[in-house]
Amino acid sequence: MRAKKSSGLISSTGIIKLMTHAMMGAALGLAFTLALILANPAVAELLNQGGSSAVFVFAATFVTTFAIGAALTGIVFILSEDKQS
Repeated sequence: MRAKKSSGLISSTGIIKLMTHAMMGAALGLAFTLALILANPAVAELLNQGGSSAVFVFAATFVTTFAIGAALTGIVFILSEDKQS
């Protein structure tokens, strides 16, 4: 009788893979935020008038959005890898 294999997402390696996807999304969100500020002078001017809290909220919004999206995509990838093997 074969031993029952634990799910790829619930194991410690699955959590590490998921966190890696989320960190990659956060880095991508930060890079996108910087590119948007540098490429669009109107956004830079609005952030300049808003102060330091506006910059923080703007960056945190993009970083969080990209991190959540990458984590959800990572879940799909991990589960599809688990079904193939």
